[in-house]
Amino acid sequence: MVSARPRIVCGPAALFSFGFRPFFFGGALWAAIAMPLWIALLTGRIAFATQYGAVAWHAHEFLFGYGAAIVVGFLLTAIPNRTGGLPVRGRALLVLFTIWASGRLALLFGDVIGLVAAAAIDSLFLLGFAVLVWREVIAGRDWRNLKIALVLLFFSGANISFHGEIFFSGYPLYSIRATVSVLIVLIMVMGGRIIPSFTRNWLVKRQSRHLPIPFNSFDRWALGGAISALALWTIFPDKQVTGFALLLAGISQAIRLLRWAGWRCGAEPLVSILHVGYGFVPLGFVLVG
Repeated sequence: MVSARPRIVCGPAALFSFGFRPFFFGGALWAAIAMPLWIALLTGRIAFATQYGAVAWHAHEFLFGYGAAIVVGFLLTAIPNRTGGLPVRGRALLVLFTIWASGRLALLFGDVIGLVAAAAIDSLFLLGFAVLVWREVIAGRDWRNLKIALVLLFFSGANISFHGEIFFSGYPLYSIRATVSVLIVLIMVMGGRIIPSFTRNWLVKRQSRHLPIPFNSFDRWALGGAISALALWTIFPDKQVTGFALLLAGISQAIRLLRWAGWRCGAEPLVSILHVGYGFVPLGFVLVG
């Protein structure tokens, strides 16, 4: 029996053959473009997005421009791998990427098209992606990804809230913290799946008997406590109870990280760097608390 050869996609079409490709590339490219634009805006060399201001525009494009691109690119790859469903690629992926890019242009030219139009165009991307994920979860009864779908709904809502705060009060005081919280929750949820799994696979190949501790009630309590602390920080950042909750969350997340046996993977940089990266989660909780 002759095995079928995998179809190799070349040329421009290759960019839209996997979900992570256009969004990782586009997110990185936009970060490189947006930074000098922000510096020029901050120093008064150029003027744009005046209704947002330099600080709010920078925050939005970091969180919802670059950040959203990386999150969506990752999930477009991770969710089909977990569910076995067909990935978004080709024309559908091109349309999704175009909507994301349109949001970047809309905020750049917000002074021309108006705040409401810019906000509406920008909000379409995350809202549309959240609907896409919810459809997949419900149609496939994939309740394992229900948490991701819920977090995406909050992510989309935070973006809409960001524009709403700009419109009504002039500065997104709560929305910035809410969005940072949503992204941290995504890191905790997805990191809790991927990091122990990759670590376990590598250690099993090395015939190690000391494997990461599987997800259990401690992880549930650690996640719940961290989410509660982030909610307090979003609404009451200056309260003493918030600082205490953040410190507890940092300690619990540090313990959670230690349970994944990352120190045993020093010989494999691709695995150990995942543990190093996650280490900034408990560190951030402690520093803010």
